[in-house]
Amino acid sequence: MNLKEIKEMISLMDEHEISEFQLERDGFKVLLKKGISGNVIVERAPASQPAAAPVAAAVPETVPTAAPVAEEGVIEILSPMVGTFYRSSSPEADPHVQLGDSVTEDSVVCILEAMKVMNEIKSEVKGKITEVLVENGEAVEYGQPLFKVKKD
Repeated sequence: MNLKEIKEMISLMDEHEISEFQLERDGFKVLLKKGISGNVIVERAPASQPAAAPVAAAVPETVPTAAPVAEEGVIEILSPMVGTFYRSSSPEADPHVQLGDSVTEDSVVCILEAMKVMNEIKSEVKGKITEVLVENGEAVEYGQPLFKVKKD
């Protein structure tokens, strides 16, 4: 199984509005799932292992991406998955958001890499970035706060 074949499967999932797809071939198993943000998470495991023991943690369907915190009107944008946090799409590019930037629900705030798949993370809240809580290139956990946003 190569990257081209996985990309084709992802395209077919998008085209046919499929949220989960599993393929087992030649002793290799691939499980593709769409998270809340619509991004696809790829899990790979040898076919000889039980299906209940995937290599990477799956994103639960009820992932909260923003949660209120103690400060009034401030929302934390939470990581919807385990991965590596990147502020921009490439090392040469400017960060998706900076302190003080205004964001909308559809604004991409960062990239999370999980198993060599780059997932754009959207704000899902309208407001202004007040704090960046994670360093570029840092590993993040599911549910870990990434940004603080002062709601409009």
